[in-house]
Amino acid sequence: MVADAWLSKELEDKRVLCLACAHACKLAPNEFGKCGVRVNEDGKLKLTVYALAAAANIDPIEKKPLFHFLPNSKVMSIGTVGCNFSCKFCQNWEISQHPQSHNYEVFGYDLPPKKIVSLALEAQCKSIAYTYNEPVVFFEYTYDTAKLAYEKGLKNVYVTSGYETRKAIDELTPFLDAMNIDIKFFKDESYRKISGAKLKPVLETVKYAHSKGIWIEITTLIIPRINDSDEELRDIAKFIADIDPNIPWHISRFHPDFKMLDRPATPVETLKRAYQIGKEEGLNFIYIGNYPDTDLESTYCPNCGFKVIDRFGYIGEIVKNHLNEKGECPKCSNPIPGVWG
Repeated sequence: MVADAWLSKELEDKRVLCLACAHACKLAPNEFGKCGVRVNEDGKLKLTVYALAAAANIDPIEKKPLFHFLPNSKVMSIGTVGCNFSCKFCQNWEISQHPQSHNYEVFGYDLPPKKIVSLALEAQCKSIAYTYNEPVVFFEYTYDTAKLAYEKGLKNVYVTSGYETRKAIDELTPFLDAMNIDIKFFKDESYRKISGAKLKPVLETVKYAHSKGIWIEITTLIIPRINDSDEELRDIAKFIADIDPNIPWHISRFHPDFKMLDRPATPVETLKRAYQIGKEEGLNFIYIGNYPDTDLESTYCPNCGFKVIDRFGYIGEIVKNHLNEKGECPKCSNPIPGVWG
């Protein structure tokens, strides 16, 4: 369904400025944005995937990954085609890159906001996640869904590459409870060559979203010979710790995919080295993903060291939560930062 992409500004000569993401595409009539799903139609910006879901599933919240947000709960996950990044390692490239490689063709099935909320409530989900592809490219669809979800007592989550404008975050803040934001690299050159983006807007999004009171968790996919040096890992960990040492950092294992089939999966030793670097930089909560390790998937009280949340499985989706209702350590009563109810 085509709908108004109202997060935009009309310019002269029927050109239009998209205000959703940091690419700030200025589009002439009939021109598509970098995302492939926002287009100028006769001087008006339109979204071609409104209420058109390419993927929808009920997931454990840990899969997003969010480890300090409603643990052991179910989340309704939805996504469309299109993306404002072009990551060569994308695991969802069949949907994220489809419009750009198929003459801006879109696909999906009809799933309006009201139906998403209804399905989430029926499945006893506690939240809705906008994920699979970059959610800000279908901003208006996420906004309408999030607002309705909020009215029905559901929380909302963005799983994002972090290219939101301040305007987008401001509009979402009343309804958005959490964001998992990728910091893919700490070198602008890598962002440009591998993902078709820039580093600075991502860092600004992390800082701004945190300042707005949205619960933030960070994910870094560690790619051999790309972002696995001690220096780059330390830069990422230090950046996070300088904002808030209680922001969880998810260190994720790379597996060859899409256009990056030329390197092996991340060695386990690299993941553990990154974990140690994060600890050295003062981060209180670090997790290893895409690799089953109970000790490195679980949450420990920074005050007394007690394991307050046990996690098992490939993505830590099997959970034993020992926190009390206030989110406090049962051994020393230290409050553990997060959204627990």
